[in-house]
Amino acid sequence: MRWFLTRLLAGVAAIAVVLAGVGVLLAAQYSGTPAAWAVSQGNDAVWVDSAEDAGDLRALLDTGSVDTVYLLAGRIGEDGGVTAAEDLRPLLEGYPDVRALAWLRHAAEGSSLLNDRFDRRAREALAPAAAEAARGYAGVHLEVRPVTVNDPSLPTLVEMVRGELEEDAVLSVQAHHVELAPGGRIPSFVVNGEEKYWSKGYLARVAEHADEVVLPGTDPGMPAAALQGGFTVRQVAESVAALRTRDEAVIRFGVPAGEQAETALAAVRIGVTDARAPEHVRLGVSLSDPADLRAYTEGWLG
Repeated sequence: MRWFLTRLLAGVAAIAVVLAGVGVLLAAQYSGTPAAWAVSQGNDAVWVDSAEDAGDLRALLDTGSVDTVYLLAGRIGEDGGVTAAEDLRPLLEGYPDVRALAWLRHAAEGSSLLNDRFDRRAREALAPAAAEAARGYAGVHLEVRPVTVNDPSLPTLVEMVRGELEEDAVLSVQAHHVELAPGGRIPSFVVNGEEKYWSKGYLARVAEHADEVVLPGTDPGMPAAALQGGFTVRQVAESVAALRTRDEAVIRFGVPAGEQAETALAAVRIGVTDARAPEHVRLGVSLSDPADLRAYTEGWLG
């Protein structure tokens, strides 16, 4: 028994040392001075799921740097059906240059490793339903989670929705966090039983038929500001690397609400500086809460 405990404690200590080293390296990413040009280029966005956000949203849109609003338009069922939500388009009256995308959400539990997140019948129902929901909007924003890497149903669904949409309609897809190193998603998957991270290859596969990609800003799972900042810097680097060869793409980085917004925006600026995305890949941010106006103006508008 003593032998077993000694080996067990040694293993735990080794893992702790590795995690500590990873933490130091991650925190080191959140350093340096961002370039003066690493600020808003006027293609930022915000998620809005309630009419209660009206006042904060107007103040945010008045900055002139937010050109896209994801308005919650419906919830996606397991069968691919869409249950419509309250019509929030009146919130954008008076802002003709701001695009409204119909935000369709599906949040499940567990992985899609063994069973596709959407089977063939669900995809065949959802693709035209998404296109129908997008009527009267500039396009559609799909949020489907969690989805396990190499689940073929999501890339197939995105391609099907693209085929159903009008030619000039925008197709936006919300991604998962990108793993910080190849295979780095596996420990999280084992512990949580569902996918939190995507590989760069899977991100590129999902985004192949999308115009825009949004990285999530919530739940980075980092216990300290320096770690959150370093994590966000790496998210910028890895997503730009994954989509660098696209002919044209928009990548937005989600900004968590509240106190974490300032750290996230500072980290995005550092990440954008380091990543040096090609001109055909445009970068921006997407706010989780339109009330974070001060953090946005002070931290991102330059």
